[in-house]
Amino acid sequence: MNPSHVLEASQILNEKIGQKASIGIILGSGLGTFADHLENKKVIPYSEIPHFPTSSVSGHKGQFVFGTVNRVPVYVLQGRVHYYEGHSLEEVTFAVRVLKQLGTKTLIVTNAAGSINRSYKPGDLMLIKDHINLLGTNPLRGKNWEEWGPRFPDLSQAYDENLRKKAKAAAKKIKITLREGVYVAVSGPSYETPAEVKMLKALGADAVGMSTVPEVIVANHQGMKVCGISCLTNYAAHTGAHKLGHEEVLRTTQKVSEKFGLFLKTFVITIS
Repeated sequence: MNPSHVLEASQILNEKIGQKASIGIILGSGLGTFADHLENKKVIPYSEIPHFPTSSVSGHKGQFVFGTVNRVPVYVLQGRVHYYEGHSLEEVTFAVRVLKQLGTKTLIVTNAAGSINRSYKPGDLMLIKDHINLLGTNPLRGKNWEEWGPRFPDLSQAYDENLRKKAKAAAKKIKITLREGVYVAVSGPSYETPAEVKMLKALGADAVGMSTVPEVIVANHQGMKVCGISCLTNYAAHTGAHKLGHEEVLRTTQKVSEKFGLFLKTFVITIS
């Protein structure tokens, strides 16, 4: 990744927005409606930002949004790009580099995921306490830019403990159940086989998805505090009468969008 490209993109965003935020949020599949309810919004399509990759997946609008939540300023990525789309992990994590350049200190990453832990049901929200990277590669592979972070970053606290405590407090305040577990990232785009899900369960995973981990690694590399939230949209290796598809994922996120939005709003206010 070229640092000059990150600088160029951040300069354009600074010019277009003209305001700063210390909190950044990445919205996963079907979860982009949260950004629609921000106040004092400024919306910049990814296509208008130099070097910014664009998503080809439904449920990802592809917009960089600035706005406020109860007067708290936030940057929101309304949609992300994925490794399975053919993007490099440098492209997948480009937005996180830009957020850091803009002054973001706290990153909230969200995703839609399949539930491996059968006591966690579709429609539940899961706080990520740790992850397993099964993408087969790492976004920090290659040249390390010392101005961004160390060659060998520590991921023993990849998901900030203090932010997790505040997330639980926010959920309790609005009386919703917030599960907690380990998220595993696979490359996709095919869903997992029953044998693969059995393996992932044996490894200690509670939910599986095709995103998030690269962004979390890069955020930690840059010294950002991270909180991760999964919206559990289905049981992994679905065995029902119909086949699992992306439409089911989007239907579930649509059903829980109000609960998700209320939780995210409460959490942002709590950590501001």
